Amino acid sequence: MRDEVTTRDGRIDGPFSPALRPLTIGLLLNVLGYAFEALAVSAVMPAISADLGRPDLYGWVFSAYLLANLVGIIVAGLDADTHGPSRPLLWGVIIFSSGLILGGFAPSMPALIAARVLQGFGGGGLGAIAYVAVSRAYPDSVRPRMLALLSTGWVIPGLVGPGLAGLIAEAVGWRWVFLALAPIPLIALVLATPQLRPIPGGIAPEDGKRRVLTAFTLAAGAGLFLAALGQKDPVRALALGVPGLALGLPSLRRLMPPGTLRAAPGLPATIATMGLINVALVGVDAFIPLALVEVRGTSLVFASLTLTAISLSWTTGAWLQARLAPSGKRRALARSGLAVMLLGVLLMTALLQPRIDPHFAPVFWAIAGLGIGLAFATLTLSVLETAAPGQEGAASASLQLANQLGSGIGAGVGGAFIALVGHEGGLLQRALTIQFLCMAAVLALALITAGGVPVRQASSSVGD
Repeated sequence: MRDEVTTRDGRIDGPFSPALRPLTIGLLLNVLGYAFEALAVSAVMPAISADLGRPDLYGWVFSAYLLANLVGIIVAGLDADTHGPSRPLLWGVIIFSSGLILGGFAPSMPALIAARVLQGFGGGGLGAIAYVAVSRAYPDSVRPRMLALLSTGWVIPGLVGPGLAGLIAEAVGWRWVFLALAPIPLIALVLATPQLRPIPGGIAPEDGKRRVLTAFTLAAGAGLFLAALGQKDPVRALALGVPGLALGLPSLRRLMPPGTLRAAPGLPATIATMGLINVALVGVDAFIPLALVEVRGTSLVFASLTLTAISLSWTTGAWLQARLAPSGKRRALARSGLAVMLLGVLLMTALLQPRIDPHFAPVFWAIAGLGIGLAFATLTLSVLETAAPGQEGAASASLQLANQLGSGIGAGVGGAFIALVGHEGGLLQRALTIQFLCMAAVLALALITAGGVPVRQASSSVGD
């Protein structure tokens, strides 16, 4: 498909070449909608929790979204490989936008969590399709720039999203943070569909229906395991955790490339490392507004601006990756990004202590964002380079599944610590300190698994 697109318009020299422009804009709008929501929900969660109550469910607002997201990823990847990317884009947009509307009218925290399930399932389709589109509709030489553009799609939300969300929450209420986003994916659908519709399906896996069922089983197992983590009664914790692991681990093994759970060299290690990055990222990022507002006493708007800082530095890291990508040094770039991210997480952990000025938060978290952008974009490119031709959808789905499962675990573990340790005064500070230190340990493990990432880019792509 890449050669067909290139032949049709010889002027393709970048993502905004005439033949690709509507698709590029449509994909970027989808990223904009997704990014606004991700950043806004994190930014206004203290206000949502204060309005709807149930602080013990704080982490589930994120975990429910992310567990549903991994199911949507698998379904969309299979649908894209079977029928092409346009159909999963359609249902992804409809379900995602519906979830935004229902979230805006949620009367309680459980109702909001249910709406987040819809947002997650639809968002999973949108995320998987973005990578399939980059792999099948863009020439090899343009892909690194398009990946950087997708990361840049977080710039506008990063610049104004968290701060704007904080202002909206304080001025007219947090509900409008959801409702105002609902039309954006619909516009993206109109732009992207004409260029995605001609792209045929690839090579659908023979066990596609089993993979979908397995994805549901994995989500259920992960949900039970996360619920077990928040139980103070050890009997109830075992009653939930043991079946959760029994359902989740075999399902995860079947959905991932062989060797992923042991980080075997090549594609498995790359995907495993991406999963660990997302455990640590969301395990810290989702709780930064809570840490700054409730523990350090800053305003909601200032806490929101800290999330702005990471979006900007993340984009800087992604563009740095695009400049360094021709060197082909995938493993070295990934490990460098992980080391910088680890430094940022340790600095944010120190910020929980009263002797550190909380106004350093945007600087500390921006350091982490620089590392995330460098490592995330590098590992994503490595996955696309090592995917078998015609199976980019399956590889992209595995990548997104690792991202979302990791993110769900990171948020769920943090929520469990808050439920177990407490959310009043010094207890919340203690819970968040434990959480952030655990996420630093996860990044140390990621530095080890990154040793299995291919040293250099695939030889077939050199010189493209």
